[in-house]
Amino acid sequence: MSGRILPAEMREYLRMYLVMGSVNCSVGPEQVLTEALAGGVTIFQFREKGNGALGGESLIALARRLKEYCRKSGVPFIVNDDVELALALDADGVHIGQDDESAESVRKRIGDRILGVSAHTVEDARLAILHGADYLGVGPIYPTISKADAKDARGPAIVREMREAGIDLPIVGIGGITEERSEEVIRAGADGVAVISAVTQAEQVRAAVERIKEKVVQVLQH
Repeated sequence: MSGRILPAEMREYLRMYLVMGSVNCSVGPEQVLTEALAGGVTIFQFREKGNGALGGESLIALARRLKEYCRKSGVPFIVNDDVELALALDADGVHIGQDDESAESVRKRIGDRILGVSAHTVEDARLAILHGADYLGVGPIYPTISKADAKDARGPAIVREMREAGIDLPIVGIGGITEERSEEVIRAGADGVAVISAVTQAEQVRAAVERIKEKVVQVLQH
């Protein structure tokens, strides 16, 4: 990518956002990502955390393989938290939480790559925008089992609250989002949904992605 990504393009990428590491998958992560990309995932975040997470060379090797799948599909490959890994892999971007390195510092280090920042309040969102975020990951919308350190669920209302406060940066809702819940997250003002277990634990990964994406697109087009 050359130059900072435009908000309109970012909104397109956020429609169907898959977040995943090996610990989230009921089958091999390569298989899950391959099927998910075939189903229409629009952006992918590599998040290798939790019990049994890979480290060292194993982590780097998996990240490299997953990045190649994304490149072949023309889908941005984002790394969770780890700026060094993102730069070493020549990833398309980094996503950071409120407890990680500051957005201001990460922006300086990654240049024009995509910067996503988790935001739990309007104040978080304003600070992220000030420091150069390209999009906000807002949540957890619903209770989630995928993150041991997740904050309390706020419901879709937190997205609506941000939009009403004048936050117009692209937003992806995250946290406990299922096929059934995806529509109300978009109606609240999100540009897309980020999912983990709704896809990684699905019996038919490709079909799960297709159904969620279809609901998202239907709401966005009305």
